[in-house]
Amino acid sequence: MAPMRTLLAAMLLALAAAAPARSEVAAPSTTPPSSVDDATRPFVTAQAAPAGPVAVPEPTEKALRYYRTGIGFWLLDIAWGIAIPLVFLFTGFSARIRNLARRIGRRWFFTVALYLVLFSLVSFLIDLPLSYYEEFVRQHAYGMSNQTFSKWMGDSLKALAVGLVMSVLFGWVPFLFLKKSPRRWWLYTGLMAIPFLCLVLLIAPIWIAPLFNKFGPMQNKDLETRILALAGRSGIEGGRVFEVNKSVDTNAISAYVTGIGGTQRIVLWDTIIAKLTPPELLTVMGHEMGHYALGHVPKTIAFSSLVILLTLYVAHRSADGMIRRWRDRFGFEHLSDVAALPLLILLTNVFSLFVGPALLGYSRHNEHEADRFALEITRDNHAFAMAFVKLQAENLGVPRPNPILVLFRSSHPTLGERIDFANEYKPWERGEPLRYGGVFR
Repeated sequence: MAPMRTLLAAMLLALAAAAPARSEVAAPSTTPPSSVDDATRPFVTAQAAPAGPVAVPEPTEKALRYYRTGIGFWLLDIAWGIAIPLVFLFTGFSARIRNLARRIGRRWFFTVALYLVLFSLVSFLIDLPLSYYEEFVRQHAYGMSNQTFSKWMGDSLKALAVGLVMSVLFGWVPFLFLKKSPRRWWLYTGLMAIPFLCLVLLIAPIWIAPLFNKFGPMQNKDLETRILALAGRSGIEGGRVFEVNKSVDTNAISAYVTGIGGTQRIVLWDTIIAKLTPPELLTVMGHEMGHYALGHVPKTIAFSSLVILLTLYVAHRSADGMIRRWRDRFGFEHLSDVAALPLLILLTNVFSLFVGPALLGYSRHNEHEADRFALEITRDNHAFAMAFVKLQAENLGVPRPNPILVLFRSSHPTLGERIDFANEYKPWERGEPLRYGGVFR
């Protein structure tokens, strides 16, 4: 699922990267029971899974280094997200950008649109050195990236271009609400989150994701047939399977189901096809299909919209006091002034530190239930666990991270918890009802 700060920034800046939400998954394959009825029969694979639990592997030394240095960069990113808006505000730089935009644009709409473009360009240049180190240098140092510099820079510029287009198309709307309704702008902007996020889900699979990687038909037609059969059992009709060339970018593995309506598609990175066995891969897809079958996408949009609404309300109540105290330094007197954008981003980033754990906890719950769905529809506990073992190896995972970090950083249960769950969850062996047996077709 998309992180909280990204969603909130998208509502304020309309700079959503619009990448599909991806799960760090590994799910179970399939061992048929001796006798089940049509409502609960599992998706049968060609081979029986080996018996016995799968041990949670110890993290490698490289994975531990990646994990520990990642904590430092996480803290740096938090500090960066607070410090940069403060610099824009207290140096008066945001107000100077607004003045330039006003001189060129003259009218309100063009002033706001031009400010958003200039602000985005300046922010991109400020962030570029840190982004280069985190996304390119560090990933190559740990053997996680295959990108050439030209591919990385090209993708960064494409993301910038998408952000600029989104800014011009949608970024002016919150400021219109601020101008027309200073007291209730937060309510109208928050309500706008629902159609905005739905629009992103609608257009991202077709128009945005293919800008960064080549999407093509799946090469293994037998595996594609089995994936579509599993999709049918999960209640997903009319979905198309795409194989995306991610090996040019990364050695990590992933798969996801994305889109709504006619844009619905099942996407597998070529890295996951190469590194998982067919039973393991089918369990991964069982997990991803579980998100759709259990309605996690609309539920997450609704929950995220509520959090966005609450965050905007807090920004609304907090901003006026800061403007009154530092308006001479800021260079603006009202929140409806487009120069106040860094203040909105600052308040959003600060508040997200407090509300983020709630959204991440909700995400972890959904991921756990998608794991349960995958186990129940495939009943291949061994393949389920082995997929997580490979995920840990390929993505340099640490199976049991610090619980505090899980609370503030993790959108998924820990790998150790998921492997343990895969080993233990077998209600069909005890004659117990399946939680999601009524969902299967």
